[in-house]
Amino acid sequence: MQRRDFMAAAALAGLAPAWAQAGYPAKPVRMIVPFPPGGPTDVMGRTAAKAMGDRLGQQFVVENKAGAGGNIGTDAVAKAAPDGYTIGLTAISSLAIAPHLYGSVPFNVEKDFVPISLVGTTPCALVIHPAAPFSDLKGMVAYAKANPGKLSYATSGIGTSNHLAAELLQSVAGIQLTGVPYKGSSQIVPDLLSGTVMMSMESSLATTLQHVRAGKLKAIAVTSPQRSRALPDVPTVAESGYPGFEVETWFGLVAPAGTPQAIVARLHEAWAAGSAAPEARAAFDNISGNLRVTTPQQFAEFIRAENRRWGDLIRKLGIKAD
Repeated sequence: MQRRDFMAAAALAGLAPAWAQAGYPAKPVRMIVPFPPGGPTDVMGRTAAKAMGDRLGQQFVVENKAGAGGNIGTDAVAKAAPDGYTIGLTAISSLAIAPHLYGSVPFNVEKDFVPISLVGTTPCALVIHPAAPFSDLKGMVAYAKANPGKLSYATSGIGTSNHLAAELLQSVAGIQLTGVPYKGSSQIVPDLLSGTVMMSMESSLATTLQHVRAGKLKAIAVTSPQRSRALPDVPTVAESGYPGFEVETWFGLVAPAGTPQAIVARLHEAWAAGSAAPEARAAFDNISGNLRVTTPQQFAEFIRAENRRWGDLIRKLGIKAD
């Protein structure tokens, strides 16, 4: 091969990755959702998948890969080829809580992922049975102080965002509650409706909203910085006497480490544009979720801040997974 032919071939080879990225996506993209179908995470994942697919002219196929509180699916994203054809919608549980709760997890949050964007948040909600001996957060705190350790609350598991929200509330309010771990909201709601358990810190209003609106249950506080649009008359914990209190379950898009920056940028742009669609916002409203868009850098900084926050609380309280 003559020198000029070799140089031309080398130049073309150097442009190949750019060509591939310019034509991305050339085939369907797999989006791993590390929780079962039907829940708020699944709704957010499918909404984001459709919104992004519509913008990029290619199908985004949701694969539910549940187990270990989201860690199995999140690990599958970490170990996927970094070519833009596998991404994941993962959550606070895997990216900010699990690394501190367990002795080890099979992925490294800092090294194994490229953040794309925050996608959504849901507030935790303190929900009680109407027969509870209090009707608001102030009354609950007074009752708990008068009866330390006697007031129990349901939670969907040790180390979940709603469990940690309740632990944080106990810490700032100076009270002692007894957590009763369940395997999920589907088991909590029947016991809450029957009065078997009087109170629950729910990770999403979606699971109890219909019962609250029907008067079968009562929401006495939400943990988000602002009131929920779904229940505008329910005060925040901050409004109820604990300024600065803020806990939200959050969900975001990530890709495997090594995914080309140009592809990450395309994925981010697709979500940023698709999130403005009325059907996307309606889907989030249906699960009492808040739609979010951030830059990849903002999401990376957010993940680091959340790791510091929850890592400090878990170590301070000595919380360990079962």
